[in-house]
Amino acid sequence: MLFWLLYEKIFHLDPFFSPFRIFRFLTFRTAFASLTALFMGLIIGPAVIRQLREFQIGQYIREEGPKAHQKKAGTPTMGGVLITISIVVPTILWADLSNKFVWLAVMATLAFGAIGFADDYLKIIHHRNLGLTGRTKLALQVLTSIVIAVILVLLQAKGEYSTHLIVPFFKNFRPDLALPGLEQHVYLVPLAFLPFIIFVAIVIVGSSNAVNLTDGLDGLAIGCTVIAAGALTVLTYVSGHAQFADYLELQRMPQVGELSIFCGAMVGASIGFLWYNAHPAEIFMGDVGSLALGGAIGTVAVIIKQELLLPFIGGIFVIEALSVILQVGSYKLRKKRIFKMAPLHHHFELLGWSESKIIVRFWIASLVFALFALTSLKLR
Repeated sequence: MLFWLLYEKIFHLDPFFSPFRIFRFLTFRTAFASLTALFMGLIIGPAVIRQLREFQIGQYIREEGPKAHQKKAGTPTMGGVLITISIVVPTILWADLSNKFVWLAVMATLAFGAIGFADDYLKIIHHRNLGLTGRTKLALQVLTSIVIAVILVLLQAKGEYSTHLIVPFFKNFRPDLALPGLEQHVYLVPLAFLPFIIFVAIVIVGSSNAVNLTDGLDGLAIGCTVIAAGALTVLTYVSGHAQFADYLELQRMPQVGELSIFCGAMVGASIGFLWYNAHPAEIFMGDVGSLALGGAIGTVAVIIKQELLLPFIGGIFVIEALSVILQVGSYKLRKKRIFKMAPLHHHFELLGWSESKIIVRFWIASLVFALFALTSLKLR
């Protein structure tokens, strides 16, 4: 909005006052979006915590988990509302509001946040750790992801997006997820883009649920989000920058560079929330936060064509999700468990690791994964 008001549309003050030209620089607006999100989270955080306590919106802890978690019962949850506000408001303030990809990322964040909000709200009114049914939650996530995919297909028809897949380590191998030739026939257009739509749904829904599964220890998920969002900020910037994209042999997409402001806001909002979510946590993000963050990360990865790099960008999220899949699959097939408890962080808790040690070590692993994802850009 500030870019639109002061530089682009209404006042256009830069010919009269040259410092306003700074608003055209993406790096400046990304940095200030991040700082705005950080200070917004820090400033309104205490008020949100106090309000949630007054509404008696406390976390319910499942009995079958580690016994040490029982003392966390009653800690205010639904802190994801604070995260979402701290992402969306700075993005609107500092981004170019004519950019369609920015609005798509904001829409995805709000939509997945709304699903998480409904789940958290039902848990509270039922006074137990059971909100939306698994099928209902998954159906809503899939529906939202399909809408996002259809919007991208429409942008592809205008030449503003590509359904080609960028494969890490292979610069000349870019398969098209749309079936060639079928899009020329009106009645076969939905079928032509069906593989792309399914792929997008898998990526975004998987990302959303992976962050949700990781959110089990104080500061674990939000700390990993800071790192993943930081990596995405770099990727969105270089993807929209002509020289960097050419040097790294990436598919240049000029409009996606504006998404670095959204990702920068996500970094700032996550750090601001971590201030209150660090062990021992004063507030939990709840599903409203974890689903929104996961949906945002997955959506940005799809937009900038780094879907196959996402497992490295969010390495810990993937490992946590895989631990649950392996645990459930092993128990159903062999009636044996691989881990003492899933997700993986609970396994280490039951091995005797302290909560703080698990959190910091998982952060370190997340940083290693993210750095590998960034270095892989030149390994082609």
